[in-house]
Parts: sequence; C-alpha cells; structure tokens
Amino acid sequence: MTQPIVHITHRDEWALAQLSGEYRPGSLSEEGFIHCSKPDQVVRVAGTFLAGQHGLVLLVIDSKRLLAEVRWEPGADSPAELFPHIYGPLNLDAVTQVLDLNPSPDGQYVLPNINP
Repeated sequence: MTQPIVHITHRDEWALAQLSGEYRPGSLSEEGFIHCSKPDQVVRVAGTFLAGQHGLVLLVIDSKRLLAEVRWEPGADSPAELFPHIYGPLNLDAVTQVLDLNPSPDGQYVLPNINP
C-alpha cells in the first residue's frame, strides 16, 4: 500500500469543496498546485506556516485515486526536502479521511492518527 499524502486546510474551505464537488484552494490559482506533505512533515509544516490557528483539518489523500498529477518537488523553505504537489483540483473521492488538526494548549500541533 502506498503511503498517503496529506493537505492542511480550514474546515470552512473543506465544507465549500463538498458543496462544489472538488477542492480548489487559493494556491491552485496563485501557484498552479495544491501544497501537500507526507504525514511525517505535517507537524513542522503546520507549526511553520499555520502557527496557533484553530479550525484546521488534515485531508488524508490516496494519491492513486487522484485525477490530477502529483509531482514531488523541493519545498520553498527546505529545498533539500521533497513535498508532493497536486497540479489540478482535488477530486473529493481521493480523500480517505478528514481529521481535526488543532494546536495543543502549548501551541504545538500533534499528528492525528491516520488509518492505513
């Protein structure tokens, strides 16, 4: 089984995607892709780019179900590390889990349990 890729978003944005039938965050129109991570990159990414934010969800994505292309590319803040980027809208049936991602009282994020 392939390791899932994950994407962090706000719960309201995910709710809008469910109404429209696909997920198209601002980065898709601004940068041409949807930022994703491997599960072991999530805590650092959330702490760096989303520090202290509440109402976040982690979308667990089965890359084999994606209709859009996934490219593994260097991160802007860590060029030696590769991150998965989705080059097109995220089809909702590729999302296998939606998990809450909120900081603990000390402000740190903890990776929720991802089902295999």
